[in-house]
Amino acid sequence: MTGDLDTATPSQEAAPARRTGWRRITMVAAIAGPGLVAANAGNDAAGIATYASAGSQFTYGTLFFMVLVTIALVMVQEMAVRLGAHTGKGLGALIREQFSLRLTALAVFCLLLANTGLVVSEFAGIGAAFELLGVPKWAVIPPAAILLWALVLFGSYHWAERIFLIMSLAFFAYPIAMILGHPDWGAVGHHLVVPHIEPSKDFILLAVALIGTTVSPYMQFYAAAGVVDRGAKPADYPLIRADAVLGAVFACVISLTIIISTASAIGGTGPLDSAAQAAEALKPVAGKNAELLFAVGLIGASALAGAVVPLSASYAIGEAAGVERSVSRSFRDAPLFLGLFTAQIVLGATVAMTPVDVIQLLIGTQVLQGLISPIVLVYLLVLTNRRSLLGDAANGPRYRIAATAVVVGVAAMSTVLLVQTVLGWFGLA
Repeated sequence: MTGDLDTATPSQEAAPARRTGWRRITMVAAIAGPGLVAANAGNDAAGIATYASAGSQFTYGTLFFMVLVTIALVMVQEMAVRLGAHTGKGLGALIREQFSLRLTALAVFCLLLANTGLVVSEFAGIGAAFELLGVPKWAVIPPAAILLWALVLFGSYHWAERIFLIMSLAFFAYPIAMILGHPDWGAVGHHLVVPHIEPSKDFILLAVALIGTTVSPYMQFYAAAGVVDRGAKPADYPLIRADAVLGAVFACVISLTIIISTASAIGGTGPLDSAAQAAEALKPVAGKNAELLFAVGLIGASALAGAVVPLSASYAIGEAAGVERSVSRSFRDAPLFLGLFTAQIVLGATVAMTPVDVIQLLIGTQVLQGLISPIVLVYLLVLTNRRSLLGDAANGPRYRIAATAVVVGVAAMSTVLLVQTVLGWFGLA
């Protein structure tokens, strides 16, 4: 009888253990996503152009700065998803409830201003990618805009999201290209741990662009809203935090490899002039097919961000206005939310059809994001500091100091660039 009990016990224990394991995996699959998607969307057309330009202009000189930016992104994204999980509200709704009408309008205006240029840059990125394949942008951008619009309004955005993420996996070629490109590992290690600053406007401009493309305002709005839209609860926060942190680290590791591989291939040649030049960094792994590989990744990354960026603005404005906002709703149920999404797609695709300098547009939008980021980060910091809002989940003393340092650092960089720009208008810089 004892033998029967002894043999029965392990199987009885193993079954619940297996069920618990599958339950955990199911929970990860159900909840994880907004953090990873938001961070990965940052490696879009504008992001790739900015990281590649950093490598081509300053070789490894921006690596330590990117390490600091990575830390900042991890903290910022964690605060955004914490707000969404513990309050059940997006960043736009919380700003409306916790601040005055004027301050709410300022936050929404800043996000719209930054996102408008970014949506244009995503469609410009799609056009540039197809031009690498010999297809003119006028034949591609309108169908791409209609497809993105239809997927969100009539199809399953989450299904499309997975497709875009899969296409973006082409950028895993950058870590391989980094290794095969035989960079100066001694110089790479040195610049990863030793600060490097050049007192030139070009360096500061690019530094602010790196902040803008990595810690973009729309990412915080989308991450918080995505958590809420999925119905996550405070109990789900550990998984949500893991998604946000791992997503931020993953995105920044890819960013670092883009800088290093580009520095190894064309470092020191100056600013990028075209998407084809940016694709040069993939030649160690793709050879003559470098442009094809780059184009596939660029299409996926631009398409993903082309949906995420306008959705983040629609979420924010819908939350600020207190109206229905969800990708699962119909146009009749959420006219403002889906109407704003539609307007941004139309405007972005229309402007991208004009004869613009794609690389300068992409980097320029990131500079604008970098200038606006401090404003959005102040709202985020104040909200996560409030115990009246988050209770025990509010920032602790150490976290508050670290987060404040991040916001002050980003604001300082933006202020330096702004001062340099104004002085340049008067011929003083």
